[in-house]
Amino acid sequence: MRAAYDEIADWYETEFLPGSLPGDPLGIRRAITEQLGPGPGRCLEVGCGTGVHAAQLRELGWSPVGVDLSAGMLRHASGRLPVARADATRLPLRTGSVDAAITVMAHTDMPGYPAVLREVSRVLRPGGRFVHIGVHPAFCGGFADRSDPAAVVVRTGYLDGHWTKASWTDKGVRDKVGASHWPLAALLTAFLEAGLRFEGFAEGGAPVPTMFAVRTSTASRQFPGAPAPGRR
Repeated sequence: MRAAYDEIADWYETEFLPGSLPGDPLGIRRAITEQLGPGPGRCLEVGCGTGVHAAQLRELGWSPVGVDLSAGMLRHASGRLPVARADATRLPLRTGSVDAAITVMAHTDMPGYPAVLREVSRVLRPGGRFVHIGVHPAFCGGFADRSDPAAVVVRTGYLDGHWTKASWTDKGVRDKVGASHWPLAALLTAFLEAGLRFEGFAEGGAPVPTMFAVRTSTASRQFPGAPAPGRR
């Protein structure tokens, strides 16, 4: 099966990423540090893309492994972390076999994201932590015009779960491969239905948030090495 990102993998690695990473403008690196916390253990990155977050995961003490559907993206990722090409709704891992999991700016690329969350819950060990970092569902989507950095215009369409290539810019990813959308309530409900327990949230980007992060666990007991709920 050829993935949409296979067509743009080289552009993503050589043109898109270099312009989007410097300075942590969306607060993605901060969210990884604060929401995931330090290792040790094996951390699965679901939708790892080209593997650009592997170095930070290692800095935190984790042993990262990644899965992605796109062979083109994994060609770039393979030198950064151990990877496997797989559909995230059918992860090639044993039940309870990873200590933590994370997905970074990838859930809109997964039309079956509720099923992905159920798989993540399955492969996590008891007490394991899952951190979701994605585009902010309330302020990013085909319904949102962000061409004026001082004012986001939200049009009709937010409440409609949909896939679209509509985008306010031709410099990003959405107009090239499309994206799925879940309103905030639908997204959070999918976590609960997957058996994941909420522990914390974060937003990033200015002046209107672009990034929304969710910290969850598979059990109520404290995850070793991570901040207690509500603490930083």
